Amino acid sequence: MSEAGKTGPRWVQRGAQRWALWLPLALFAGFVVLAVVGMVRPGNREVASAMIGKPVPGFTLPPAIDGRPGLSSQDFRGGQPVLLNVFASWCIPCAVEAPQLENLRRQGVPIFGVAIRDRKDHVAAFLALNGNPFARIGADDVSAVQLALGSSGVPETFVVDGHGVIRYQHIGEIRPDQVPMILQKLREAGR
Repeated sequence: MSEAGKTGPRWVQRGAQRWALWLPLALFAGFVVLAVVGMVRPGNREVASAMIGKPVPGFTLPPAIDGRPGLSSQDFRGGQPVLLNVFASWCIPCAVEAPQLENLRRQGVPIFGVAIRDRKDHVAAFLALNGNPFARIGADDVSAVQLALGSSGVPETFVVDGHGVIRYQHIGEIRPDQVPMILQKLREAGR
């Protein structure tokens, strides 16, 4: 039997070799395109969280910075809806959302913060640079509260009603065009 008969014609062999070289690159390029489209596509950041409709888990956190009180689950039972923002000084999207949090604070929204795996001096420097909209900030050094809330990253923001029940979870930074929606979620939590 000839050499071509064992493995097929040479042109088929060369074509298969070319595909073998280009296939990984084509698959990687397809993955990159899907990832970029997923990141930049405006979409609904509302999550069907398992915590929606459940009370804030029990916790007590020490202050993340000097001059602001720490945070506990009891602080959410004041009768008025609040925002709970999970953030970190090392988080770039957290700095991007800082003006929106300040805007919400100026509109009278109480905002509590949970600083994730951070140091007091780093949190203080971050707030000095980006503004401090938080009435209270707890230091979650081991992400225990973050995980108990069902938060998988930073930033994440929760609307908590006046009885301490989570009503909404927003993943990622709050963008300027999303401020009215957050205000609406707070109004709904106050009913």
